[in-house]
Amino acid sequence: MPSYNPSPVNPALKPVDPLKRRTAWAAGLLLLVLGVPLLLAGCWLVVLGGTSYYLLAGLGFVLAGVLLARRSPAGLWVFALVVGGTLAWALWEAGLDWWPLAARGGMVFVIGLFLLTPRVARTWPIHSIGHEGFLGARGGRWALGSVLGAFLVAAVVTWFHDDNRLVGMLPLPPMGAGTAAQPADTVPADEWHAYGRSGLGQRYSPLAQITPDNVKSLQVAWEYRTGDVRGRPGDPKETTFEVTPLKVGNRLFFCTPHQSVIALDATTGAEIWRFNPEIRGQLALQHLTCRGLSYQPPATAPKPPAADGCTAKLFMPTADGRVIALSPESGKPCTSFGGGKGQIDLWANMPNLKPGAYYSTSPVVVSSRLLIVGGTVLDNVSTQEQSGVIRAFDINTGALVWAWDSGRPDSSAPLAPGQAYTANSPNSWSISSVDEALGMVYVPLGNQPPDQWGGNRSPAVETYSSSVVALDLATGKVRWNFQTVHHDLWDYDVPAQPSLLDLNIGGNKVPALVQPTKQGEIFVLDRRTGVPLLPITEVPAPQGAAQGDRSASTQPKSALSFNPPPLTGRDMWGATMFDQLYCRIAFQRLRYEGRFTPPSTQGTLVYPGNFGVFNWGGVAVDPVRQMVFSTPTYLAFVSKLVPRTDDTTLMVQGKQRPEGSLPSLNENFGAPFAVKLSAFLSPLGIPCQAPPWGYVAGADLITGTIAWQHKNGTVRDLSPVPLPLRMGVPSLGGPLATAGGVAFLSGTLDDYVRAYDVNNGDELWKSRLPAGGQATPMSYTGADGRQYVLVVAGGHGSLGTRAGDYVRAYALPRGG
Repeated sequence: MPSYNPSPVNPALKPVDPLKRRTAWAAGLLLLVLGVPLLLAGCWLVVLGGTSYYLLAGLGFVLAGVLLARRSPAGLWVFALVVGGTLAWALWEAGLDWWPLAARGGMVFVIGLFLLTPRVARTWPIHSIGHEGFLGARGGRWALGSVLGAFLVAAVVTWFHDDNRLVGMLPLPPMGAGTAAQPADTVPADEWHAYGRSGLGQRYSPLAQITPDNVKSLQVAWEYRTGDVRGRPGDPKETTFEVTPLKVGNRLFFCTPHQSVIALDATTGAEIWRFNPEIRGQLALQHLTCRGLSYQPPATAPKPPAADGCTAKLFMPTADGRVIALSPESGKPCTSFGGGKGQIDLWANMPNLKPGAYYSTSPVVVSSRLLIVGGTVLDNVSTQEQSGVIRAFDINTGALVWAWDSGRPDSSAPLAPGQAYTANSPNSWSISSVDEALGMVYVPLGNQPPDQWGGNRSPAVETYSSSVVALDLATGKVRWNFQTVHHDLWDYDVPAQPSLLDLNIGGNKVPALVQPTKQGEIFVLDRRTGVPLLPITEVPAPQGAAQGDRSASTQPKSALSFNPPPLTGRDMWGATMFDQLYCRIAFQRLRYEGRFTPPSTQGTLVYPGNFGVFNWGGVAVDPVRQMVFSTPTYLAFVSKLVPRTDDTTLMVQGKQRPEGSLPSLNENFGAPFAVKLSAFLSPLGIPCQAPPWGYVAGADLITGTIAWQHKNGTVRDLSPVPLPLRMGVPSLGGPLATAGGVAFLSGTLDDYVRAYDVNNGDELWKSRLPAGGQATPMSYTGADGRQYVLVVAGGHGSLGTRAGDYVRAYALPRGG
């Protein structure tokens, strides 16, 4: 038993236990170590015009640390004030929203609990000179415990409260409405003949076997492995499996990232044939993908020569700039196409030959007579890229019929040998749609490189850049043009296929075009004329572009808009208060005046970013319910212009110099500025803006009213610890809607395919995928009479989702 020596000052007190002294010092030191950086960085944030909370919290941490190190119970009171002030500030800034609240107060709450643990609590005497009663250690612990309890209550309340959920604001039209007002669709109900099922691009299946009542019974019917996985020598970072297969008869047809074409039995998944187009090597690729094939049914084809055997055709665009025609029956080239070669060369009359720098990543458009082909060019490499020309070829022979070049828009006649299309003109890398009854093909156009500086753009480029253009199907001449962004400096290409349907407006059948955009607008236009069916207003835009450039004074905004509110400092987020503080400082240092803030050498915050609220996956439109099922995504990006000293030096590649023939992205050779582009992330690699980052949403296409919107997806596959926290994550890859009232989506950055009730957005079912599902699902009926939902899971290179080579089919149980 240790000896007891009374204190010469107060005989009732025992001497200080060395262990308790060390514990007090450790607790105080912890607060000092955390508090000093908070204090210094908080001062910086105040100077930049941000909140003073971090400065005050840093002062509280430091003062509490000094007092606790001295074993003064006043330190508990000071820290209780820090906790209480943090709670009040967090509620004022974020309300009852769990994730913003947790980011602001989580660390403070944990430290408070630490100070109340028995080992630490025994450090401060309950009775000591100057520390007796309520203001002593007992009172300090009571005060700290009370504010922690209030924090816990607020946290629990947020678990039952969701500020990010819009529920049931609009009764959607009942089943059966509008069925007589739809354009002709010659695709059999049980098949899928084009990327969006038909040339209308609706991504809607008329099958109704799967319903909200039975979708939970879906199970894997079969699975096929292609053997094609990213990571081969010469692959660009963005090597992706984004295909949506076709279904014709009882066969599925699709292409792989490395350009193989495969036919499967649609009911069993058994491989029938495989074709290798023998792509040349050393390609200057930015993307390596194939989003789909195109199909010409036999009814529109003449009787072929006996040696050909092609009563129908599949068309495959290749990464080295060809379009190959294949027999769906055998997988062999159709020699009647392309002058006996079975293929056409897209490099004909193309300027700036650089294999791989131009090809069609998306499926071509098929009409009864023509094959319409666009293509992608390298983004932000130089001002001497290929042309964005749109060409139409005879579907039977492959002969060029017309060529519309947005750099020379008044002529669509084929060029003479030796002539070249306009270099660097806006291109169409996404999917086009066609209405043969109206005789128009609808082309979504991108921007002219470089994306972030437009000082040298021609009048034609200014007219057609970032537009949807209606071309006459027979001649290629412009019928109408609608520009979604004026003088685009943000890479806000029109990324998605226009969806065509007929709307019942005031009792009249109106042919409509639904065009989703990267900036979040969904423009609903009369597809005969391009006249808006939902109101569009021109809103003022920020000015002050980079040297030699200009900014448009206004930008168009649709009545149906998923444009998010502008970001503020209170929207900054992080896993801890420290990376949230980092993001707040970074936010204050960037130029940001709203959605159309021009790029700058200072660094500009671009929100929504060029990832897009909507991207190439587009939306699904339900022609019966007259609604759109969409998947809005919100990620901020940073765009920083870097002055170029010459036309050859690598200014932004740094140590990430491309290997072999891969291009030097974002260098903008020939322009006055290179550009640094990145997502707006914290040091921990998570978005600086608060979640949710991804939603599913439904809207009425007649009124433009958003009916419902719910955050969607978890961070299970995005965080170091695989926690299935439902925070709402981005998606890439389009949705599928069905007549049964169920929509499907596999593109979220967690590896799931999900089913939703289209009337209210409720998640009805989900299934774990073996890889990232960044593709658009499709649906068909098998030979066994069951409705199948087909999902491709291969991952996305630049998004870092899990790589794979899976084609998976789901169906209800047999006899179920």
